[in-house]
Amino acid sequence: MRAAALYDVHGNLPALEAVLHDLSDAKVDCIVVGGDVVAGPMPSETLALLQSVGIATHFIRGNAESELLRYLAGKEPGGLSARANEEARWLAQTLMPEHKNFVSLWSTTLELEIGGLGRVLFCHATPNSDIEVFTRLTPEEKLAPIFENLTVSLVVCGHTHMQFDRRIGGMRVVNAGSVGMPFGKTGADWLLLDTDIEFRHANYDLTEAAERIRQSNYPQAEDFAANNLLQTPSEAQALDMLSLLEVRQAQNR
Repeated sequence: MRAAALYDVHGNLPALEAVLHDLSDAKVDCIVVGGDVVAGPMPSETLALLQSVGIATHFIRGNAESELLRYLAGKEPGGLSARANEEARWLAQTLMPEHKNFVSLWSTTLELEIGGLGRVLFCHATPNSDIEVFTRLTPEEKLAPIFENLTVSLVVCGHTHMQFDRRIGGMRVVNAGSVGMPFGKTGADWLLLDTDIEFRHANYDLTEAAERIRQSNYPQAEDFAANNLLQTPSEAQALDMLSLLEVRQAQNR
């Protein structure tokens, strides 16, 4: 089986359209959508497009979906930031009931047998968390307990918006990057899985996309267009930010 992994779309419909156009030539058998789909400027349109692609599509939940579901259940969203919590409240008001129900059905992980890769585990952040931060620089000894004793040959994750391919203990762990909010370069990142891993990148008209996003009713539309679309944080800036999040998470355990 040949699969595409699309992670962290973040409601960026133009980026998703570009990736779907790109993968139409890849002749994939299925798509895995790896969470953090709805937190962004065009969530309803993004979900509708993903539901209409005509290819078997599997969805797993990211922290943005978990935050939304907690808020819908009458709890605090518990996001990574005050902005993430406010986003969950906005999504609760914006999404149609059928989309909220659809998101509630998503699993936290997924396993598939893929080509020459064997059994592959898809998760948003780590196998046991949709919020835990790690990067290509995180020391292996810190991560080894998280990935040991898994009965798969490969783990595909996202969450930190930068592609990488590394080994943690005996496990190969690959980050699919982000379709809608990549760090380090503009455009849209995704992953093709077959006999091996292929990192893919789709370019699209950023000026036109920014105008479409500005015309949405997203409260942070201008900021998203300016800082996550027309330009992005550099890899160094993103790694510094993520390292601080790692430290904060370790302190809060």
